[in-house]
Parts: sequence; C-alpha cells; structure tokens
Amino acid sequence: MMQDKKPLFSNYQKWVVALLALTQFTVVLDFMVMSPLGDQLMKSMKITPSQFGFVVSSYAFSAGVSGLLTAGFADKYDRKKLLLFFYIGFIVGTLFCGLAPTYETIVAARVLTGLFGGVIGSISMAIITDLFNLEQRGRVMGFVQMGFGASQVLGIPISLYLANIWGWQSPFLMIVGLSIILTIVIIQMMRPVDQHLKHQSERKAGAHLWHTLTKHDYRIGFLATALMSIGGFMMMPFGSVYAINNLKVTPQQLPLIFMVAGISSLIIMPFIGRLSDKIDKYKLFTGASLWMVVMILIYTNLGIVPLGIIIFFNVLMMAGIMSRMVPATTMISALPVLQDRGAFMSINSSLQQIAGGIASFVAGLIVVQKDNFSPLEHYNTLGGVAAVITLLCILMMYRVNRLIKRQQNQSAEIQVV
Repeated sequence: MMQDKKPLFSNYQKWVVALLALTQFTVVLDFMVMSPLGDQLMKSMKITPSQFGFVVSSYAFSAGVSGLLTAGFADKYDRKKLLLFFYIGFIVGTLFCGLAPTYETIVAARVLTGLFGGVIGSISMAIITDLFNLEQRGRVMGFVQMGFGASQVLGIPISLYLANIWGWQSPFLMIVGLSIILTIVIIQMMRPVDQHLKHQSERKAGAHLWHTLTKHDYRIGFLATALMSIGGFMMMPFGSVYAINNLKVTPQQLPLIFMVAGISSLIIMPFIGRLSDKIDKYKLFTGASLWMVVMILIYTNLGIVPLGIIIFFNVLMMAGIMSRMVPATTMISALPVLQDRGAFMSINSSLQQIAGGIASFVAGLIVVQKDNFSPLEHYNTLGGVAAVITLLCILMMYRVNRLIKRQQNQSAEIQVV
C-alpha cells in the first residue's frame, strides 16, 4: 500500500548518505576498474585469461575471508571506527596495487586490498540499517549504490584516460588520493554509530558468529546473496576483453561505453530506489531479473555491429543488472535483528565476495583466448550460465520475501496485543 507521506530525512542523514555513497564510489571503482583495465593488464604483463581471472578473484576471496573473520566483532564496536579502520587499510592496499610491477605482486596487492575493502560495504549497510527505517531504505540504497554508476560515468573513463597516458597503475594512485580526502571528511563529519551497543548480548565473538551463521532465516538470505553474486560477477572481468577483441571496440571508444552505461545507472538507480519504497519489492526484483536474462543472452551473442548498437544493448543489460540490486539489498537488510546486523552484514558481504571470486575464477577457466589479440571464445557460454543462475535467484528471493512478510505479520500481532 502506498503511503500518503514520504518519510523525511534530516540534514545529518543526508550527509551520512552522501559520505557513504562517496566511500562506495571509491571501493566500487577500485574493484570495477579491473575489468576495463583487463586488456591493458593482460598485454602488459603477458598473462592468460585464467591468470587474469585469478587476479580478480584474489580480491574477492580475501574479502570473503576478511568478512567472516570480522563478523563476530562487527557488532561490538562503534561502526564509524570500524569504517575508518578498514577504509585506511583499503587505501594502503590500493597504493600497493598502483606500485605492483609483476603478476605475483599485483595478486598480493589485490589480496591485501580485499582484506580491508571487502568489509567496507557491509559496514556501510549496517550503518544504513541502523539510521534509516525500512520505508526509507529503498531510496537510501538506491542513492548509495549510485556509486556503481558514478564509477562508470566519472571513475572508469578518467581511469582509462590516465591509463592510456601513464599506464594501468595510475588509476589506483588516483583512488588513493581521493580516498585520503574522504577519510578526513568522515573523521570530521560523521557521528559515532553505536546505538547497537546498548542491545549487546553476552555472546563472545566466536559464539556470535556461529549464532548468526546457523540461524535459519539468515541462511536463506546468505544463499540468495551468493547466487546473485555468482550470476552478476561471472561476465564482468572479461567485459573489456570481449568488447575489444570480439566486438572490435577500440581502446579509445571503451570509455564511452562505460560512461553511457554509468549515466543510465545514475538515472535508473534513484528511480528504482523510490519505486521499491512504493511497490512490492519482490515483484520489482523479479521483473528486473527477467529483463536481465534476456539482455545478457542478446549481448553475449552479438557479432561485429556498429558502436551505437553495442552501447544500446549494454545499457539495457546494465539496467536489468542494477535494477535488481536495490530491491534485493533492501529485502535482505530486513532479515537481521538490531543486535545481529553487523555480523549478518559482514557474513553476507563475505559470502558475496567469495561467490564473486568463484564466479570470476570459473569464468577464467571457461573462456579461451589463443593469444592476447585473438577473439575471446565461449563468452556466450558465460552468458547462458549467468542467465540460469539469475532465474534461480528469483526462487531464492521468493523465500526471502516470505520470511519478511512473516516478520511483519508477527510484529503487527505483537503491537495489537
């Protein structure tokens, strides 16, 4: 049912959303830039698709391990302090990425970056869940996740421009400079986020982690997140390699593709966020997922076509991918109770990263490239696998939706009593 009045945001809440969106921008850009830099990196270091897939997945695997290790402690500290600790570690790891001279050192640097960067998203989601009620979260999630679109509109084109001039390392150094400025602003602007400490249980970190992992309702949310990540991450690492070597996009045209897709995301995400606060979130997720399946199958089977057609279908595909994220994230955020949110979000982020790492690694085994300048083979197979997994996600999110409805009914009954 539509509400007559939209929940209002305080000025401080708006500041928090802006800071978290900018933080998300830097973290997402650090991860997303690997795909457009993939062709340059593979040719510069003379590495194979499977090796590049491991470079991408090494970040995800380390991020997943870090999330599990920190989950037991995530609800025992001020979330602002946790955010700053891991964000500073992310900055150090990104700096090492920009200084890495060999394949082995870039893998080590990505592992270090993932250990810190992979936890930041879960901390941000816990902060959002603490500061905003469910009726507000769709719009907040939509705005914060605009970091994905902004990374494509601004970050990736600028990164590719710098990479073409000074080498593939330069985008990482740019991210370091921006992140240092943002760290200073967070220290000055953000208040402590510690209300959850008033509802702490006496469980130790290990017991708290085990409690969160073994709770039935939470496990359904974890599995849904893992499936979404596998379907979403599988095609991403080799997007630029496919565009350049199969669709014959030039390195100079590549930033335009990302920029147009990013602009469309900046338009779509806030709209989807507002829409998810007005209509049934599961129906919105289902519609976006079905759209995504159709567009993936079309895009991964394109031949050599004009640039405009490539951009058109890329935008349509990204619209489906991004539009399912907001309702899915909002629904899953409704599962944990206050005292479990930090641990839940950390585990959820961890499983998301691990699943994405598995997807990237498996994708590197599926696709084949005879040399660094040959067409990428079996990319359409990746599209087919991603489409099937996306359909399975619809079934899993149906179970999540039922759990949320049950929780809402139970809360309503308690209030009546």
